[in-house]
Amino acid sequence: MPLDPADLTARLIRCPSVTPDEGGALVLLQAELEAAGFDCTRVDRNGTANLFARWGAKGANRSFGFNGHTDVVPPGDAADWRFPPFSGTMSEGRIWGRGACDMKSGVAAFAAAAVDFVRETPPDGAVVLAITGDEEGEATDGTVALLDWMAAQGERMTHCLVGEPTCPTEMGEMMKNGRRGSMTARIEARGIQGHSAYPHRARNPLPALVVLLDRLARHELDQGNALFDPSTLALTTIDTGNTASNVIPAVARAALNIRFNDLHTGASLTAWLESETARVQDETGVEFALAIKVSGESFVTEPGWFTDLVAGAVEAECARRPALSTSGGTSDARFVKDHCPVVEFGLVGASMHKTDEVVEIAHVHQLKAIYRRILDRYFAD
Repeated sequence: MPLDPADLTARLIRCPSVTPDEGGALVLLQAELEAAGFDCTRVDRNGTANLFARWGAKGANRSFGFNGHTDVVPPGDAADWRFPPFSGTMSEGRIWGRGACDMKSGVAAFAAAAVDFVRETPPDGAVVLAITGDEEGEATDGTVALLDWMAAQGERMTHCLVGEPTCPTEMGEMMKNGRRGSMTARIEARGIQGHSAYPHRARNPLPALVVLLDRLARHELDQGNALFDPSTLALTTIDTGNTASNVIPAVARAALNIRFNDLHTGASLTAWLESETARVQDETGVEFALAIKVSGESFVTEPGWFTDLVAGAVEAECARRPALSTSGGTSDARFVKDHCPVVEFGLVGASMHKTDEVVEIAHVHQLKAIYRRILDRYFAD
């Protein structure tokens, strides 16, 4: 009997797997996959739950992989939801609950497609599912841990599809063949505290910090290119913690986030930030400290056979060919890219992370059909 992806989505939503809690989601998936003949291994690291599942021989010449996550962001106040956020309620042709869109439905769709595929047409090769419980958090012990374990065990995917929501408003309109890089910089400006009536006796860090932030924010990083939108820099917080209006603070802090294309690297942008900070420090005498974290570098999977295979399957089921895009935020594809060619395709992402997160039941079945068609074509030769 075919595995119903909508029912599986609802059951997964009922698992309260807010990062870093596993919530029973991976236990549920492991039971379904092992019943279909998949070899499953929990690859937990530092309290983060991950699941690796493979049907077929280890080291097969062809090994198609799916990657996704079962962890979700917190639901907020449950009273604000139309249905309880972990109820998985089916109503009005939709499934409601945290993770309905991002991305328990995507995981359910590729798990159901993989189970039906290996049962009905066992392939000459392997099918791999790499599912993490740490995508919405720091992501240091999720897909990274799975890939580290796979390398140590000699496991491999020859191609991978990440099932994140990729369509802005309608099914089939967009797939991702790359992502911008992402980095966060936290800036501390340290001066000398003093009375606001005697500013000459203090060294106010705020004007120096404002000068630095203004220079960074006004700087045009680039104008984009054929593959990427322009890089962006967004100031995300400015804080002194100072509640007194007659005190010049000793310390002021700020943070910013940069989403960058392939005209930059994390290292080149770090060097630019350090140079601009040093200039303002020399000009003002205010000491600065930088803490920079690069979450991922930009990448592109070049259009070709693999992107055409995925786009063709989407077109066959949705009657429209998806546009290739590198827009949006980051995903775990930034880690998978170092292992094998990777693309992303999934559902409409309009309700992700929102109150009353929801997915169309028909879209979940449609996504399963797309993933099944991809598997059929991948192993057809």
